[in-house]
Amino acid sequence: MPQGSSQPHRVAVIVDEGTNPFEVGVATELFGLPRPELGLPGPLYEVTLCAPSSEVRMNHGFFRMTSVPGLDAVDGADTLVVPGRPDNVVPRAQPVLDAIRRTHARGARVVSFCTGSFALAEAGLLDGRRATTHWMWADAFRDLHPQVLLEPDVLYVDEGDILTAAGSAAALDLGLHLIRRDHGAEIANAVSRRLVFAAHRDGGQRQFVERPVPDVPDESLGPLLAWAQERLAEPLTVATLAARAAVSPATLHRRFRAQLGTTPLAWLTGERVALACRLFERGEERLDVVAARSGLGTAANLRARLRRETGLSPSAYRRRFGTAAGEALVT
Repeated sequence: MPQGSSQPHRVAVIVDEGTNPFEVGVATELFGLPRPELGLPGPLYEVTLCAPSSEVRMNHGFFRMTSVPGLDAVDGADTLVVPGRPDNVVPRAQPVLDAIRRTHARGARVVSFCTGSFALAEAGLLDGRRATTHWMWADAFRDLHPQVLLEPDVLYVDEGDILTAAGSAAALDLGLHLIRRDHGAEIANAVSRRLVFAAHRDGGQRQFVERPVPDVPDESLGPLLAWAQERLAEPLTVATLAARAAVSPATLHRRFRAQLGTTPLAWLTGERVALACRLFERGEERLDVVAARSGLGTAANLRARLRRETGLSPSAYRRRFGTAAGEALVT
């Protein structure tokens, strides 16, 4: 649970027939492992696997899981995770759909990884709401669930009480987003370092859709992004970034769109907001100082950007993710 709670946040993971074991592993890795390097008094989460039967055959019969708790385990969960499986056009077992529905009905958070969104849609949770799924299954998803507002180009969609990840690796992105939402950017960054995985990947899954590989020289944005991240307090602009990369602003826009699925200005603003969040978590309370050090300029702009990105005012963000998290981390 978010910091200040005396009990860890309870996570239940449904292991259905044919479930992808990688996504079960993502859930247990992110939410189930102890994090002694954080120096916290207790675990961030408690994880329980549950299934419609005590023995479950995993994807392609690679192995079977035995002695799995029943689906009544979802009734005590704060978050329910539904991994994907390859046979998405085959209806889910009714007990699985019932477990998903009743978990959502009592106000718990429901999360799908990859094609687990098919189960959420089949349970009726996504009608009229935004969601995503793996790009290979986007057309099939639209055919089966036309009432869902599918966003096929993103890595994940956060609808508050319902969150969906696009693919198996995007489950890592969504899981870190949940940790960031529950416990703040500082702890999420520490977990991402443990995973040796980016705390936040910009862009969407359109960059992973199959397409011909152009025969062009290396135009990676990596060096430019690293250079800019070290200079966020400076008056960086799109023109500054383009000059550093020795290209025109129009060419830079095209490269950002192709490689990150976003614009240079949106990426720069996101990095500055993330830095502002880290400064608040480490105990800085002066808005003008945070605004200046993050490159957001003014307290008014800081307030507006922070609220847009996190839904919280600076004071609310400090109360939720402030010095308690920063002091608990081992630096």
